[in-house]
Amino acid sequence: MILTPKAYGMVAEFDTPAGLLAAARKVRDAGFTRWDTYSPFPVHGMNEAMRLGNSPVGWFSLIFGMGAFSNVLGLVWYANYYDYPTMVGGKPLFSAVCAFTPSYILFVMGASVGTLIGMLALNRLPQLYHPLLKNARFAKASHDKFFLVIEASDPKFSENETRRLLAAAGSGNIELAEE
Repeated sequence: MILTPKAYGMVAEFDTPAGLLAAARKVRDAGFTRWDTYSPFPVHGMNEAMRLGNSPVGWFSLIFGMGAFSNVLGLVWYANYYDYPTMVGGKPLFSAVCAFTPSYILFVMGASVGTLIGMLALNRLPQLYHPLLKNARFAKASHDKFFLVIEASDPKFSENETRRLLAAAGSGNIELAEE
């Protein structure tokens, strides 16, 4: 039995960021939903062209930061008011003003950890294998070329029609990437 490789998607190469941006708009207007762009630097306007909203990484940062803040505040309350109450000079056993500084420091640290975890989770990293890495020309995505990839799992994907669309968008080289 001979196994034929399964198609991952159609890879289109562009020479300029403007060409990639125009192609992204055409792909979006054609109704594709499972596609992405790759470039050696950020292309201004690509978020709008791909209809990408705000990143949810900020929510990870807020949740982790608030969790760290409340945990440290609770720990200070527990240690000073409940576990080992010591009256010193008539001062209150627990003061939110005194507990704010360590709580704030841990808020910043928790938000940093939340940002890292959110970024890794949403980017599905670490990813030890990706089918595009088998494509020899795709290595130029980190140097001087711009790529648009339409995945074969997209409901509108048809090899011939997708190739025509990418050719009409001005791609210089179009290849089928395999799993």
